[in-house]
Amino acid sequence: MYEEFTQNRIAQLRIQKNVSARDMSLSIGQNDSYINQIENKKSLPSMQSFFYICEYFGITPQEFFDGENTDPVQFAALIKDLKKLDSKTLSHLAAIVTELIKARGLTE
Repeated sequence: MYEEFTQNRIAQLRIQKNVSARDMSLSIGQNDSYINQIENKKSLPSMQSFFYICEYFGITPQEFFDGENTDPVQFAALIKDLKKLDSKTLSHLAAIVTELIKARGLTE
C-alpha cells in the first residue's frame, strides 16, 4: 500500500516540479536512472534517500504522505506566509476561504 503510494507520489511531485526523472536523480546524488526505477515500481528509496527526496521537493515527510494534499509544495509555502499574519487578518482570510468552498460546492 505505502510502497505504491510512495512511488506514485514521487512521480506526481516530480511532474509538478516539471523536472525529468534523470535530472532529479542526479540532483539528489544518485545514478541517472534512480528515480525512474522507483517510479516504475522496481525499487523503493532508502530512508536517507527518502529524506533527500523530500528536501528536493521542499516538503516534510508528513507533507509527502498527506495524500489529500495534491500540491504540498504550494501548500507549505502558503502556510509559511500565513504564519506571518496577525489574528485579525487570518480571521478575514478564513472567512474568504469558507465562502470560496461554499461557492464551489466543496463542503462535506
